[in-house]
Amino acid sequence: MSTIRAVAVLLGLVWAQIACADELVGFESARYRVGELQQKLARLRGETIAPRRAETIEAYLSKPEGDGPFPVVVSLHGCAGLSPAAREAAARYLNSLGYVSLVVDSFMTRGIKEACVSPSPNRHADALGALVYLSTLPFVDPKRIALVGRSQGGIVALQVASTQPVAVYGLPDGLAYKAVVAFYPYCGHVTDELALPALVMIGDADDWSPVKDCERWMARRAGRGAPVKFIVYPGAYHSFDGPAVGDGREMFGHKLKYDPQAAKDANAELREFLRQQLTR
Repeated sequence: MSTIRAVAVLLGLVWAQIACADELVGFESARYRVGELQQKLARLRGETIAPRRAETIEAYLSKPEGDGPFPVVVSLHGCAGLSPAAREAAARYLNSLGYVSLVVDSFMTRGIKEACVSPSPNRHADALGALVYLSTLPFVDPKRIALVGRSQGGIVALQVASTQPVAVYGLPDGLAYKAVVAFYPYCGHVTDELALPALVMIGDADDWSPVKDCERWMARRAGRGAPVKFIVYPGAYHSFDGPAVGDGREMFGHKLKYDPQAAKDANAELREFLRQQLTR
């Protein structure tokens, strides 16, 4: 066997081990926080406010070799759901960079096939529930957790990073994501100022998440709040980093197309952004 072939086989075995190392786990989606006024009124009436039952969410957890504590990247899928290929690709790539990977499936336990035209569940709460869950794991550094979302998942990532006037969800004090990354999100539901550093990447040919909405948002925010790196890839469509969509296909009336060069550049940007944000 040639040296090159031997190296290729060895790398293949390493990648296979990483791909198969993910563990199906469950965690509770974050609960809404009961406000002080609600609590006071309940006490005056002699009532007790029972917390709403939390939804159980499934996710796939994988980690690099070693004891850690490791930085973590949480991945959120788009409105069409989580495919095994996307899940495995995310785990392989993130583990190879030295990160624990938690790929969240917001649809499985809810019996949802897609949320592109149907109402979406509370995925913001899912992202925060994942954060709480990860903070309990001994091999995780809870101060170095980033959130990466694609399409609808990217919208959620930016919502998590948005400034909030009040605490909507009950979280342990001081627990928060370190940074967020949004691939081809819709930017119309984001506050003008962010509380977390963000990387936003989109194609200028995207007809599902129009680049103009993100450009208007960037103009409104005018550099206020946490820093945002905004990158537009010329000629790139929605899902430009997804090999599974191939050389172009339609979904719910929108064009999806893989762009190898844009995908390569975006992965390099992702890698560098995570390095900057998650290095001690």
